[in-house]
Amino acid sequence: MRDGGDKLDSSLARQMKQSFEGLDEAADRARFSRQLRLAEIGEAGQRRISQSRIVLVGCGALGSHAAAALARAGVRGLRIIDRDLVEMSNLPRQVLFDEADALEGVPKAVAAAAALRHIDSRITVEAIVADLNRANAEALLGDCDVMIDGCDNYETRYLLNDVAVKLNIPWVYGGCIGVEGRSMLIVPDRSPCLRCVFPEPPPPGSEGTCETVGILGTAAAVIANCQATAALRWIVDGDDASAGEFVAIDIWRNEFRVNNMTHLRREDCPCCATRSFDFLDGRRGSGAAELCGRDAIQILAPRGESLDLAKLHDNLAGLGPLKRTAYFVRADIDGFELSVFPDGRAIIRGTTDPAVARSLYAKYVGH
Repeated sequence: MRDGGDKLDSSLARQMKQSFEGLDEAADRARFSRQLRLAEIGEAGQRRISQSRIVLVGCGALGSHAAAALARAGVRGLRIIDRDLVEMSNLPRQVLFDEADALEGVPKAVAAAAALRHIDSRITVEAIVADLNRANAEALLGDCDVMIDGCDNYETRYLLNDVAVKLNIPWVYGGCIGVEGRSMLIVPDRSPCLRCVFPEPPPPGSEGTCETVGILGTAAAVIANCQATAALRWIVDGDDASAGEFVAIDIWRNEFRVNNMTHLRREDCPCCATRSFDFLDGRRGSGAAELCGRDAIQILAPRGESLDLAKLHDNLAGLGPLKRTAYFVRADIDGFELSVFPDGRAIIRGTTDPAVARSLYAKYVGH
């Protein structure tokens, strides 16, 4: 594979190799017969699809649709990175989850992996229940062929862009709000990067969120399928003709626009030109992030240390209702809901003020 495809020492690559050793070619020809007949794919293209390794960063509205499309297309190596838990409000637009997942509060990555294995029993899915941050980004992203953006905040997108440019990995940007969405294939050294097109993240509060504006599931589905198609197109033949093409839709008004952004590639871009990876190196970014569509703040562990969930559960006993699973401890305290994960992260619901969230973290989890 291209651009890092020879890195076969990862756990995902090892699992995929074992899976391919028992690959049933006849069964695959029957299963993917309609794709095999496509002049754009054919047998060689289908084999490249089946041997590709794709990472989805975020498994919400965009990520879940894209993951389902890629699995059904025959991608057998997927890594899903998501920090959040399934909730009832996710179900109208996040297609890999059901009511049981929401009632149990199953991590999205885990629920998605289980659903994808029902689509294709031979698929290799790594479910990573974690926040993508500068400490783990290169390790989690470095051995893939394409990355797909299912993020819910700009800070993570700019981190993703830094890793893509540094490691020379194509990625597919995507965003959706209300009835509108947009996507763009970004190929390092061949197209503008995210910071060429959007040099700075928008100021906080300057754009609507899922919570303030809402989101239509069909808009997310269209954009996610554009993202999945861009990834498949790159995997099949490395065709970068669409790199830098900015796709924008308004699904309610049946408007579909494609703008060529290649002229926006900047010779002074702080990322792809000067190779200053501000978000990856920690010069930009914070330890707190407001979650899209949620009255909630995520707090990262100050030192990145792991937590003993059993001990934390005991420490919080008597302060309010508690729930403990293999993935988190959840406490309802003082009108706030704290969900604390083994990696030290906490999602604090009931506030959009990072200062309040940090104070609650320090008070109940530790400094």
